[in-house]
Amino acid sequence: MSHLKKTYTTEAKFMLHGGDYNPDQWLDRPDILADDITFMQLANTNTFSLGIFAWSTLEPEEGVYQFDWLDKVINDIHQIDGRVILATPSGARPAWMSQKYPDVLRVNASRVKQLHGARHNHCFTSEVYREQTQKMNRLLAERYGSHPALLMWHISNEYGGECHCENCQNAFRSWLKEKYNHDIKQLNDAWWGPFWSHTFNDWSQVESPSPIGENAVHGLNLDWRRFVTDQTISFFENEIVPLKDLTPNIPITTNFMAETHDLIPFQSLDYSKFAQHLDVISWDAYPAWHNDWESTADLAMKVGFINDLYRSLKQQPFLLMESTPSAVNWHNVNKAKRPGMHLLSSMQMVAHGSDSILYFQWRKSRGSSEKFHGAVVDHDNSTHNRVFQEVAEVGTTLQQLSDVVGTNRPADVAILYDWENNWALNDAQGFGRATKCYPQTLQQHYRTFWERDIPVDVITKEQDFSSYKLLIIPMLYLVSEETISRLKSFVAGGGTLVMTYISGIVNEYDLTYMGGWHQDLQEIFGIKPLETDTLYPSDRNRVNYRGQIYELKDYATVIENQSARTEGFYQEDFYAQTPAVTSSQYKQGKAYYIGARLQDDFHRDFYQTLIDELSLAPAFVVQHGRGVSVQVRQAEEKNYIFLMNFTEEEQQVTLKAAVKDMATEEELKGNITLAKYEVKIVEKRKVH
Repeated sequence: MSHLKKTYTTEAKFMLHGGDYNPDQWLDRPDILADDITFMQLANTNTFSLGIFAWSTLEPEEGVYQFDWLDKVINDIHQIDGRVILATPSGARPAWMSQKYPDVLRVNASRVKQLHGARHNHCFTSEVYREQTQKMNRLLAERYGSHPALLMWHISNEYGGECHCENCQNAFRSWLKEKYNHDIKQLNDAWWGPFWSHTFNDWSQVESPSPIGENAVHGLNLDWRRFVTDQTISFFENEIVPLKDLTPNIPITTNFMAETHDLIPFQSLDYSKFAQHLDVISWDAYPAWHNDWESTADLAMKVGFINDLYRSLKQQPFLLMESTPSAVNWHNVNKAKRPGMHLLSSMQMVAHGSDSILYFQWRKSRGSSEKFHGAVVDHDNSTHNRVFQEVAEVGTTLQQLSDVVGTNRPADVAILYDWENNWALNDAQGFGRATKCYPQTLQQHYRTFWERDIPVDVITKEQDFSSYKLLIIPMLYLVSEETISRLKSFVAGGGTLVMTYISGIVNEYDLTYMGGWHQDLQEIFGIKPLETDTLYPSDRNRVNYRGQIYELKDYATVIENQSARTEGFYQEDFYAQTPAVTSSQYKQGKAYYIGARLQDDFHRDFYQTLIDELSLAPAFVVQHGRGVSVQVRQAEEKNYIFLMNFTEEEQQVTLKAAVKDMATEEELKGNITLAKYEVKIVEKRKVH
């Protein structure tokens, strides 16, 4: 089992509750600012992110600074025992800077220079912008670094995007020279240069991918995405120099994101690399609750997957930096949270490892694009509306959970997620354009464990595999020989490994392995995949797995069995009666290969077998139906158990042992009822 450790995201020993506060929008309304301080206390909030988009107010002209307003706001928050997460304002620069220093503006992939506007419309390579951000951040650190209200630095906001200006082209070429040892032949070999006569004989010939130039060299595309991540991190590292210099004991974070419609990890940056440069992981969660394309429980499962990924990046609690207490304003349909959902969705974040519930935004803007984005304080400036009261209820609940802060979620099961793999797979001109769905496939494999309350770490290829009983690696299309070697050691040492179709195809340069499947993978799994049959949406096949019939769609691998045991076989087509699911004993461990895309009923049965074989179990056993989730955060002496009903009906659950309700302090045991969207938080003292 993973080592149980207690870690703290900040010096705070309480749950953070509050969010993005933009007083710079209201400096001509002292009555509004005074109301805010009063309302913060009524909402049971304690922590506020300041200055995220305040550069034009902090420095209205170059070298002219206005900090008095920020002094007062921070002091006022401190007077009510509140804390501040102070942001660096690089996410949206002032107009005077774009006008005076045009090289701070981005150039898009079509080589068109962008105008001033929006957010993150700046070049990460620009020396001018790097100098300007460092200058501003040094002033902030000098002025507020020792303020007792300062809890954390919030660096910029939601990093993303890319720039293709000449400065970035030169930086990309320098990055490539370093990667390929200043040997352009190595680059040509890695990018398979002779194809379409794409061999370079000088570094100056290399350009970033472009719709008006080269965009089909997969090695180039993959390296460009790696460079964008590294250059973004380089910009971030430049930003934090004065903060680390002047305030070395103040933790640093920046807010990660997720892709919203399907709720999968954010794709533009490799967060596994970025995480190494942060003290605390934080992310912005905006699930489309009550949508019309999936059940509430399905969406909750996806939220759990993202939470477990971001928690696992540093194997410690994370922060929910942004969420909405009601609706957002940028979904296709901006539906309000139904009564009860705000508390339930907030507690799900805590249950999976968050030590905060923070919002965008504290008060709704009066104008511009976010004037209808959800907030704690609405345009009515009232504390009596439903949303405000539900926020206050969350605050009351969080006040009871101070002992949960810093606790973790040990797991025996890991699922491997890899950003580079997703980039390469999406770029591959093969299989099905609309059906690759790598992150979604991982979530489908995650589902069974979420439904059975078994904790899962969603890890990356750089992390240690050895502490897990079960490692699941669906669709690992891109896998280096180093990773293959580590997988081999994991199984040899007694681990159980599950791999699927479209895995082990290319190396880290996006070059296919010669001679078919890698020899080490053949040795581990006892099979050799021969070809992948890609099906049309209307096509179907079936697999007989241990006497039960399961439908497959999208993909089926034709397998040559060398030494494995056939657990399931195809029913139809030219590969009927050939292996579809196999298992192989390799030294002390076992390796399973699932050759077809099968559905939830198969995953439930397949993984239940492994759950039984490996004695995988929840930290606290509760009997319940589908749609109820039970998640546990563990301390040395107690388990904190979250019973959550993600359905629109009452649900009966059965507690096998007595627990204490943390809200009422009453003892609960046996059958209890959870109302629609209800959450109960209970504690159970451990027996040593």
